[in-house]
Amino acid sequence: MEKQPTILSSIACNLDANILSAAFPLLEEGKVEALEWSFDTLYWAEQVPDWFTELLSAYSEQKRLIGHGVFFSLLSSRWTKEQQQWLQKLQQLSLEFNFDHITEHFGFFTGQNFHYGAPLPIPYTDITLRIGQDRLKRIYEACQCPVGLENLAFAYSLDEVKQHGEFLEKLIEPVNGFVILDLHNLYCQLHNFSVSYDELIALYPMDRVREIHISGGSWEDSALGPDQKVRRDTHDDSVPKEVFQLLERTICRCPNLKYVVLEQLGNGLKTESSRTLFRHDFLEMERIVKLNASSLSTRPNELFLPPQLLLTGPAVEDEPLYEQQLQLSQILETAPSLERARQLLAASSLAQSDWKIESWEPYMLETAIHIAQKWKK
Repeated sequence: MEKQPTILSSIACNLDANILSAAFPLLEEGKVEALEWSFDTLYWAEQVPDWFTELLSAYSEQKRLIGHGVFFSLLSSRWTKEQQQWLQKLQQLSLEFNFDHITEHFGFFTGQNFHYGAPLPIPYTDITLRIGQDRLKRIYEACQCPVGLENLAFAYSLDEVKQHGEFLEKLIEPVNGFVILDLHNLYCQLHNFSVSYDELIALYPMDRVREIHISGGSWEDSALGPDQKVRRDTHDDSVPKEVFQLLERTICRCPNLKYVVLEQLGNGLKTESSRTLFRHDFLEMERIVKLNASSLSTRPNELFLPPQLLLTGPAVEDEPLYEQQLQLSQILETAPSLERARQLLAASSLAQSDWKIESWEPYMLETAIHIAQKWKK
């Protein structure tokens, strides 16, 4: 009987012609050991092709299908009908597919209803902790399988970066959850805040890492100076060699690692050369995984299921925090310049608050403005 691999080399595979074209030769050769599916991108699709459902079902039957949420907006501080509908859809899908786990992104989305855009950070306070824990319990209640959170690429300050791992651990504690350690997100923070890998990785709960993501991204010039470049987690390019090096350094630190996932958006896979690079990236990832998996082969795999979970009462909300989120979204989406954004923030309820806007790095605020205005609906 063939021995089960300790760590599964996986791809993020959605109903996207470019992703599927890039991945098809790998799928055909049986190289892809598990699939990660951003299930909520198809919540409102009128029809899903039978062949795509069959692909998902094939991995589901082997308990090698994992779900990755995109649109839940975990830390939005007012409970919305969209979130309730999201959970209902997840519950239905969890009856149709045998997910090995479900994950979401840390943060909240900008925008009036907080369900568009890219996730941005929120203060690490007792109320945000309670909101996040409440939402993760609701996700678990819907899917009845292990639940995890992905570390965020974006931060406003070095202090925020250094607190992130500990706050993630507190968030997942009530559901005995796990962390997706996205190494490109980590790479963004290493560059954007000039912090060392050893210092930053020591701040994460490595025994809680069940999944690793690798991906590419992009560089963004700053108006603050010719030498100020910000690394962005845009998922639209091949994996940098530095991220492969991070993977080599990190696997051995994760005793409960089960999946390593290659991510790339379809808009970065439009040419045959980009698709070829994607396959090369997968094979390099697979090589590193196989080389390092043997060091973990005798360790038990943590199930990450809560011993018991009692969800009572209405969803946790906080109106003052909601108003601050709205104000921040409005400022980021409409400010014509960095200087104007700083003036508006200084005059808002975020000033002298737990948001600590006074310590935000100007080049990261500038980046947040670009993100919010790109995704504004």
